[in-house]
Amino acid sequence: MKHLIAIAAIPALIACADTDGVEMAANDPVPAVASEVEMAEAFDFSVLSAGTYSEDNGHAYIQFSYDHQGYSRPVLRWSEFDATVTLNPDAPENSSLIVTIPAASIDSMVPAFNDHLKSGDFFDVETYPTITFVSTSLDINPDGTGTITGDLTIKDITRPITFDGKINKAGKSRSGADMFGISGTGLMKRSDYGVDNYVPYVGDDVQLVMEVEFQKAE
Repeated sequence: MKHLIAIAAIPALIACADTDGVEMAANDPVPAVASEVEMAEAFDFSVLSAGTYSEDNGHAYIQFSYDHQGYSRPVLRWSEFDATVTLNPDAPENSSLIVTIPAASIDSMVPAFNDHLKSGDFFDVETYPTITFVSTSLDINPDGTGTITGDLTIKDITRPITFDGKINKAGKSRSGADMFGISGTGLMKRSDYGVDNYVPYVGDDVQLVMEVEFQKAE
């Protein structure tokens, strides 16, 4: 991780005048502009209590995008999912994440395309109704950034995937419950999971994005 923002001096390229009207030579250096040196703040896990946290359905998003013949990158999502974190704030690496997605909740915002995605050409949701992710290891830095690796299962095919992520903030909900929010991104090939129709005409590489707020279960 880069914890410092470099401070660079810009050489003078043209002659200029100072505030007293005295010309400066073109080869005179211009003083570096003062800049604050930013250090990454340590994430304070102690504000969170141990236990089980579930996604806040009003602030939880899992979406994906892919290349469509080079013309665009459609953004699709699953409108329903359950995500559960078992958190150990004293040893965050011993925490875990489980995500369960009803495959039929896929949403392209185009009803006809949704029907096609649910068919045997793609997710075949009648035969394979559930998509799951189960974490196997977490590597969390003091500033809350890190990676989470786990097993992603689509159409009964399970393969490992790693997400780069960050715990954005921890605090209290309006009701006083412990909560935190995460952002994460991961890459996969849809052909690895048997969702490979039209490859390579339509891109094989898929980017997954998670933006989820979690609250401690009562």
